[in-house]
Amino acid sequence: MDEVEKPVIIGVLGTHSTGKSTFLARLAHDLRRQHIQVATVADLGEQAQRTGLPILRNHTWASTLWFLTRGISYELEAWLHGDVVLVDRPAPDALGYYRAALEYRGERPESNILAYLESLVRGHSVHYDLLFRTTLDPSIPLGGNKERDEDSEFRVLADHCVGHVLDDLSLAHELLPADGHDRALLRANDFVNTSLAGQAAV
Repeated sequence: MDEVEKPVIIGVLGTHSTGKSTFLARLAHDLRRQHIQVATVADLGEQAQRTGLPILRNHTWASTLWFLTRGISYELEAWLHGDVVLVDRPAPDALGYYRAALEYRGERPESNILAYLESLVRGHSVHYDLLFRTTLDPSIPLGGNKERDEDSEFRVLADHCVGHVLDDLSLAHELLPADGHDRALLRANDFVNTSLAGQAAV
């Protein structure tokens, strides 16, 4: 069986209610208007809740591993269906939330478990071509379109911990402030078109 050709993969991560899904929806619309085939991987939070897994400040190593492995499997499936794959909460996000949950609860993880999760995130993250991390503007309230944690302290903690994961694992990324979506859309569109042109030339 031939290897699946890897598409251009763009991920957006960051604390909750900071515009990730909105940005990705706009980007998908822009790309499809250019007749680019786009596949998407959605936030898994609601699926985790339906499954009965703890999320947000209640994250455990097991729920984090579920987010990682389920998300990675969905990403790999999406490779088959798009020239571009847009990922809402790529792998480093789950690790950031786990670290935030532990810090919030004043707990320390077993070093072997944390090392395993970090290895999984680091190993898979080589496939991301462009990562954006949203930055929290505390003046923007939590969205009302889904059940969310209303704990502002944890929301801030998650913002910090997701950023620390990216830095600790030396994962290149660009910041996505609430007022920077238009600029980031131009950047992402240019990146995709340049990348696809380069692939076609090979």
